[in-house]
Amino acid sequence: GAGLECELAVSVVGQPLARQRVMSAVRQFLAEQNPVKPLVMSFHGSTGTGKTYVSSMLIRYLFQGGLRSPYVHQFSPIVHFPHAEHIEQYKESLKHWIQGNLTRCGRSAFLFDEMDKMHPGLIDVILPFLGPSWVVYGTNYRKAIFIFISNAGGELINAMTLDLWRARKDREEISLQDLEPAISRAVFDNPHSGFWKSGIINESLIDFVVPFLPLKHHHVKQCVVSELVQQGLEVRPGVVQEVADSIPYFPEEEKIFSSTGCKTVASWISFFL
Repeated sequence: GAGLECELAVSVVGQPLARQRVMSAVRQFLAEQNPVKPLVMSFHGSTGTGKTYVSSMLIRYLFQGGLRSPYVHQFSPIVHFPHAEHIEQYKESLKHWIQGNLTRCGRSAFLFDEMDKMHPGLIDVILPFLGPSWVVYGTNYRKAIFIFISNAGGELINAMTLDLWRARKDREEISLQDLEPAISRAVFDNPHSGFWKSGIINESLIDFVVPFLPLKHHHVKQCVVSELVQQGLEVRPGVVQEVADSIPYFPEEEKIFSSTGCKTVASWISFFL
């Protein structure tokens, strides 16, 4: 676990809450010889705050070959489930796909990207795989890991972080208790969310809701620095500053938080070099 912990600490900018949450979840889960249920985590936050980054880092740590491992399966609603009228067909294939893969290997990971774009109702076919029942279709599947990623709840997390900032509470002091109930409402009571009226929620099958907070100017600068280092470029303070200043910040007046997180950093760098 030390390797992952260090990597998360070094590479993931400005998300101590998410980092601690993911670390303790994974550590606990891997320590169990016979887990009672699979590990189910849901990552929430706006664009560019590190959700996909943390999930791929986690997968790299757990599986040889990372996202290319035959035991890691990624689903994107836009790619895999684009048409609402085929939802019944998608339900069938998703169920068989998960069942088949868990039959091959119990220690598999399933990532669902952009849950906010998932057709409501579809995700519930995986419900039997997430719970604590011992055998589903004769497969022991309790060692699996499911990660749901979505921007849903991101606006709310941003708004709450901003309110707390105005109340003189810095984002470093924000606790899960501050955010969790509100995130749950924003995500799970939203008719446009893939989790809407989902049994996964009603039966409390998500073990960990992981919030990703909006990033401040100094976080964006850290992202610029690590991007420069990664591209093998010289880290010049002027360039770092210019790139960080080019990104839009909100609210309009105070400009505290990056509107796009660290998402566009790489494309701005080439612009200033």
